[in-house]
Amino acid sequence: STISKDSLKDSLLQLECHFTWALLKEHVSLEALEETILDHIKFLAKYEIRDYNLLSYVKYLKNSNEEALRSLKKAEEAIKKHHPDEIDRKSLVTWGNYAWIYYHMQRYEEAQTYVSKVENSCKKLSSSAHGRIELPEIYAEQGWALLRFGRAYFERAVNCFENALRSDPNNSDLSAGYATAMYRLEGDVKWYGGERRPCLEALKRAVALNPMDTSVMALLALELQRLNRANEGERYIEEGLQKTPDFPVFLRHAANFYRKEKQLNKAVEILKKALALTPKSVVLHHQLGLCYRSKVLQLKKTRYPRREEIENLMELAIFHFKTAIDKKPVFFSAYSDLAKTYAIDKRYEEAEETFQKVLQRNDLACDEKQDIYFNYGNFQQFDMKSESKAIKYYIECLKLEMDSYPRKRSSEAVKTLLKQKIESGLGDATDFGTLGLVHKLNGNKQEAIEWYEEAIALDPNNEEYLNALTELRLSI
Repeated sequence: STISKDSLKDSLLQLECHFTWALLKEHVSLEALEETILDHIKFLAKYEIRDYNLLSYVKYLKNSNEEALRSLKKAEEAIKKHHPDEIDRKSLVTWGNYAWIYYHMQRYEEAQTYVSKVENSCKKLSSSAHGRIELPEIYAEQGWALLRFGRAYFERAVNCFENALRSDPNNSDLSAGYATAMYRLEGDVKWYGGERRPCLEALKRAVALNPMDTSVMALLALELQRLNRANEGERYIEEGLQKTPDFPVFLRHAANFYRKEKQLNKAVEILKKALALTPKSVVLHHQLGLCYRSKVLQLKKTRYPRREEIENLMELAIFHFKTAIDKKPVFFSAYSDLAKTYAIDKRYEEAEETFQKVLQRNDLACDEKQDIYFNYGNFQQFDMKSESKAIKYYIECLKLEMDSYPRKRSSEAVKTLLKQKIESGLGDATDFGTLGLVHKLNGNKQEAIEWYEEAIALDPNNEEYLNALTELRLSI
C-alpha cells in the first residue's frame, strides 16, 4: 500500500481513544463487561455514544473486528442524533477507534482517512493540536472506560475526571464520574491500605448538580452508611426508589445498602427485581448469593432452625455463586464465597475443590492471592481443624508484601495460633521460628531476632534459623 505503515502507526499513537488508553483485557471478563455495557445502553440511552465506543473496543479484544465496526457505526448514529451541531468535536474518540480497527484489519487507506479526519478536526478546534486535544468530554470518556476495567484503574480514573473538571467545574456528568471514581478508590483504600481521600463532599456535590442521577445518590447513601450514618443514607435510598424504581444499577446499590443493614428480605426482593430486568448480570447473582448465605447464618443462630428452610437457602446461595463464576471465571472472590458456603453446610470436599480451583490459577493479582490464602487458612483452621495447614497459608499470605486487610488478618491469626501453642507449653522450635518469620515479614526486625534466638536455643543446628538471624542482624 502507498501509505507507510510506520508513519501511520506513529499517527495512531497520537490519537485519544480506547486503543491508546492502556486498557488491558486481563483485568476484566470480556463476556461480563459486554453484558454490562449492553444493559447500560438498554437503560440509559443518554450515554450510548460512550457505551458504543467502549463496546467496539471490547469486540476488538474478542477478535470480532466486523462487530467492532458495527458498534462504531451505532456510535456515529447516536452522535448525529444527540449532537447534530458538534459532529466533529463529539466524534474524535469514535474516529480514533475506527482508525485503529482498520489498522488492525490491515486496511491502511481507511485507517489513514480516519487519522486525517481527527487531525483536521483538532486543527479546527485548536490551532496547536495535532491529533491530541484536551477536551473535558474526552477525559470523561476515558475516565468512565477506566472505571469499567476495574480497580487497577481507579486512581487514573480520578485523575481523568479531575483534569476534565478544571475546564468545566459545574458539569454534572463529570462531577458524577469524579464522585464515582473517588468512592471506588476509597473502598479500595479501606481494604488495601494507602492514602485516604474522603469522597463524601464529591458525592454530595454530584447529587446537588443532578438530583435525578440515582446511581450517584445510591453511592452517597452507601458512603453515609460506611460513616455509620445509615439513617441519613436510607433517605437517599428511599428517594431513589421513588425516582427510578426500574433502574438496575440503582437497584443493585439499594440492595447492597439493605444487605449491610441486615435487612435481608428487603435486599433479596430488590435484587430479584433487578435480575428480572438484567438477567445476565454477574454482580446481581453474587449479591443474591451473599444474601442467601447471610440468611442461613441468621437462621442457624435461632433456637429451632428449620432444616428444610436452611437447605433451601443453601441451594439458592450455591446456585447464585456458581452462576457468577460460570459467567465470569475471573471473579475470584466469588470462589471463596462459594467455598465458605459449602463449609457452612459441612460439605468439605466441595469446599476444598472450589478453593483448589482458584489456588491453581496463575492469573491472580497479588491482592486476590492474599484474599484466597487468608480464606483458605481460615477454612483449614476452623472447618478442617488443621492448625498446621492454616499456619502455612496465613504465612503464604504474609509473604506477599502488599498491605491489605486480608494480610493484616492473616498476621493476627497466625500470631494468635502460635502464641496459644507456646503458652500452653506445646510450642517447639518450629513454632518459635515461625513467629520469627512472621515478625520478619512484617518488618519488625528486633522482635524477629528474639523469636529466632528462642528457636535456636531449642534447635541449635537449624540452618534456616541461623541464616535468618545472621541476615536480620546485618540489616539492622
